Amino acid sequence: MTQADLFFPRTSQQEHVDIAPQAAPTDDAPFNFEDVAPEPRATYTVRLADYPHPAADAMKVSEQRFRRELDRQLGADVVPALRAFQNASESGESDLTKPEIALAVRWAKAYDAARTAGFRDLGDADEAYFEMRAI
Repeated sequence: MTQADLFFPRTSQQEHVDIAPQAAPTDDAPFNFEDVAPEPRATYTVRLADYPHPAADAMKVSEQRFRRELDRQLGADVVPALRAFQNASESGESDLTKPEIALAVRWAKAYDAARTAGFRDLGDADEAYFEMRAI
């Protein structure tokens, strides 16, 4: 091998490869979206309040983690559980029904788990909290 071959290699002959044509599927019916029932989604907003560091990306990720965990814990009962908890904190147990009390207890546990998930990577955020509002 000479220097010319080393620095200026000749183009190699490319081999032509035949690709076999594929047959079209016979049962390829279009997907009909009318048959799909929409998933009920609770309408509420989550905001991380009093976070001392102005990192918008970290706040957004934290809010998404919080909401995802809350949805996982409560499913479609997020807003009713929030309202039951607010009613329970504003009135006595004698004013509430047993299902409302059970829903308020579920809210407290779910909120604690969601808060833990939301604050996971934030670090020093002692005064920060998650504010929720039903729409």
